[in-house]
Amino acid sequence: MLAAADCRQCPSANSVAGMDDRAELAALIDTWYAAVQDLLDLVGQIPDEHRHTPTDLPGWDVHDVMAHIAHLESVLAGDPDLPAEIGNPAHVTTPLGYYTELGVVARRDRTMPELADEIDRSARRRRAELVAQAPADGRAQPPRQFPGVSWDWRTLLANRPVDVWMHEQDIRRAVGMPGGLTGAGARHTVNRFLASLGAILAKRAAAPAGTTVRVHVTGFDPMAYAVDGQGRGVPVDPTDATPDLDLDFPTESFVVLCGGRRERAAVPVTVSGDGELAERFLAALTMTP
Repeated sequence: MLAAADCRQCPSANSVAGMDDRAELAALIDTWYAAVQDLLDLVGQIPDEHRHTPTDLPGWDVHDVMAHIAHLESVLAGDPDLPAEIGNPAHVTTPLGYYTELGVVARRDRTMPELADEIDRSARRRRAELVAQAPADGRAQPPRQFPGVSWDWRTLLANRPVDVWMHEQDIRRAVGMPGGLTGAGARHTVNRFLASLGAILAKRAAAPAGTTVRVHVTGFDPMAYAVDGQGRGVPVDPTDATPDLDLDFPTESFVVLCGGRRERAAVPVTVSGDGELAERFLAALTMTP
């Protein structure tokens, strides 16, 4: 199983209009840190008996999800990986999945408060480092990242809030504590997924030229994309578009499908228009492996 942070189907974050790289990267750091604090606030409210509640992630319970975040945050803060033997779990199918499982297994004997403390200490240390030595070039290589990836600063810093917030949502669904859909992590993640929809329409759903889809996610402005004559999915004005397909998502439904957490049939979505295109498009939405 891979981390949501991998997010290789998501586009790299583009510079925000009016921002230079330093300001953009600083904003991403703030978003990541806010997502970490929201996760820690949630975990502090979860009774200990829920720590082994299964999540939507194959093979992982609530404790495992927290161990995963603790692992990645500690590595980025400069701590060494801990040794572990994972065996051959069925849910581990890729090298990066193997790596993330190592961090989970190495922390199996830790309590939830101990995992939360590790996340908090690692995030504080890393944030202080990033403030003191602020990255200024989004295309430069960070000095520390994960084995098997070679992300630039922009991609790494844009992926971290996605990973943290998506796993907060995994925990919320598992323990029956919905919420957290309006904070900085939520806005960043949903907008990042929304920015991918043109490519999904044109490439993964293989819609022909002239096809238009309009998507509304609760709490966010509607977005519309059309396939142009070069086979690209390009943004169009959602108020002018006459879409072949109109999709209305509750926020949770959108992120569950984009995160590949549940099957399409288990996720409520309001569909108007081309039903066959809808099924192709919705089946292609998974953006985090």
